[in-house]
Amino acid sequence: MLIAGFPAGAWGTNCYLVAPAPGEECVIIDPGHQAAPGVEEAIAKHRLKPVAVVLTHGHLDHVASVVPVCGAHDVPAWIHPADRFMMSDPEKALGRSIGLPLLGELTVGEPDDVRELADGAELNLAGLELTVAHAPGHTKGSVTFRMPEQADIPSVFFSGDLLFAGSIGRTDLPGGDHAEILESLARVVLPLDDSTVVLSGHGPQTSIGRERATNPYLREVAAGLGGGTQEPAPRRGM
Repeated sequence: MLIAGFPAGAWGTNCYLVAPAPGEECVIIDPGHQAAPGVEEAIAKHRLKPVAVVLTHGHLDHVASVVPVCGAHDVPAWIHPADRFMMSDPEKALGRSIGLPLLGELTVGEPDDVRELADGAELNLAGLELTVAHAPGHTKGSVTFRMPEQADIPSVFFSGDLLFAGSIGRTDLPGGDHAEILESLARVVLPLDDSTVVLSGHGPQTSIGRERATNPYLREVAAGLGGGTQEPAPRRGM
């Protein structure tokens, strides 16, 4: 298994290229702001052939490079229908808070081929199995992707902006909902095995076991006290 990840752009959003091995087909997860050069560098370094872009949600720090990346490699982009509008109207998705200078650097719009994700869908792409879980709260169309355990390789969970090392996604932007993100944590995250590797949209790698033991939000949800948690302060990303 090959997972090449790097932080990109103004928000340090993690973009991942995932393949069974070097020299094979790959899936690109969340090519966000200024991610295209890093994507091309990883493709060249590992001799990869992209077959799809998959998106954990529609915020521009995760989708800003979708059009150039999909166009360069003639591949489709997968996104949940509730977040699809954000690719063409990123300011509306963010309450028009990012400003014209930044927008002037972006290529907004949809790639030629957009496909919609559904809760529980099983994507078979590039020889990989990705299980989709709809996990609203950060946005209405947030999803996660989980790869099953294989031989000596633990399950890998691409959490987007649902779960970070030590924290969770912000819910103060349009479409965010604190009660929903707590429900998503309980339904999507808590059932996972402690050995599951968590690769999130921002920040370092972690594991479900570590977050179950130390993440204050996940601990409170696990204790059945999620309704009493105060709104989290703004986190990394959008």
